[in-house]
Amino acid sequence: MPAPLLHIETTPDLPASAEVVVIGGGVVGTFTAYYLARRGVSAALVEKGRIGAEQSSRNWGWCRQQNRDARELPMATKSLDLWDRLKAEIGEDPGFRRCGLLYLSNDEAEIERWAKWRDFAAGEGVITHVLSAAEAREHGKATGRDWKGGVFSPTDGIADTSRAVPVAALGVMKAGGTVHQFCAARGLELEGGRVCGVVTEKGTIRTRKVVMAGGAWASSFVRQLGIRFPQSAVRQSIMAVGPNVAGLPDAVYTAGVSLTRRGESGGYNLAISGRARVDPTPQQILFAREFVPMFARRWRFLAPGGTQGWRSGHEGVKKWRLDQPTPMERMRILDPRPDAKLVAETRRRALDMFPALRGTAMTASWAGYVDSTPDGVPGIGEVTGVPGLVLAAGFSGHGFGIGPGAGHLIADIVSGADPIVDPKPYHPDRFGSSAWGKVAEF
Repeated sequence: MPAPLLHIETTPDLPASAEVVVIGGGVVGTFTAYYLARRGVSAALVEKGRIGAEQSSRNWGWCRQQNRDARELPMATKSLDLWDRLKAEIGEDPGFRRCGLLYLSNDEAEIERWAKWRDFAAGEGVITHVLSAAEAREHGKATGRDWKGGVFSPTDGIADTSRAVPVAALGVMKAGGTVHQFCAARGLELEGGRVCGVVTEKGTIRTRKVVMAGGAWASSFVRQLGIRFPQSAVRQSIMAVGPNVAGLPDAVYTAGVSLTRRGESGGYNLAISGRARVDPTPQQILFAREFVPMFARRWRFLAPGGTQGWRSGHEGVKKWRLDQPTPMERMRILDPRPDAKLVAETRRRALDMFPALRGTAMTASWAGYVDSTPDGVPGIGEVTGVPGLVLAAGFSGHGFGIGPGAGHLIADIVSGADPIVDPKPYHPDRFGSSAWGKVAEF
């Protein structure tokens, strides 16, 4: 079933032209359009389904610096500052609060890794408290257990996944941009090798600059231009309980099960970190060599999936025509079935870990496709060989929390402003010529 999501009314008429067209109404694309519109750039955001309906509303909602890759940390820190400002800027609440994130563990090696990260992050101005056994027990008293240790990151927080991206889309329109739901982008028109338009199912928008922020669909989209971008997705499942559960922290991670308060309802989302199904797709086969190292590191957390990923079409490798419906129109919203066995195991672990949940009913469960790059860091940058096209994809399960910072950076790149963070570590050229460049037709 779909995850909870605020539905909004968007711009009815497609513009004939725009300075920038952003493809993909998830967290990254929507914040890109938001920061472009705020600086007076004519921006049109096109989304094949509903704003925020795919992975942007199906994740934990954590907005964290803790345990970030060193390349992502500056963007994560900037994002928290941007999250802080949104309610005042837009006049609507995205549900963000710096409640702090709690991590508890009985694994001494894990605690040591967290402590090493704390030492690194301290040099970057990030505050993280490593907890003694007594402190971990006090912070984690809702579990009623003893813990060997943990960490608490007081300046990190969570946002409401059902509201945050739709609210940002309202901000786009308030700032003068346009937002178009149920308007799939079929492809790009080029003139002299550079972008000159976006062909959508509702007509063509003339533009010289395009941002492809299509999440799990991004690789198959750029493949239509002969661009090979290595991307692979896994299916993760989440369940919800409540409302009216008292005595629990807002957000806590344990190796067994993790918990996040859901908006203001008093309910909670529950998940087992890292656990996922691998649904085979043509694109996974194509990029198998690039992803073998990542899957090998995570093999204990991954399980074989079924055929729904193949049938969904988001990781296809075939060419499509721009004058006919595309896979994006046949699958408006990726809404895969949750893993029933994993949901049952999540509930069992949660009731054991958090006694306050006993007696609560499961209110929902859902799944989403989390798209990744081979190194787990997003690809952001202008596509080599296609001037005017900026790619922003492969956020590897981190996109929601760093969405504002990513959107600001992409807006900087497109508009020629000083970048909010150094963009070089994110450029897709890092994958090398074997993974980024022209390929044969399929």
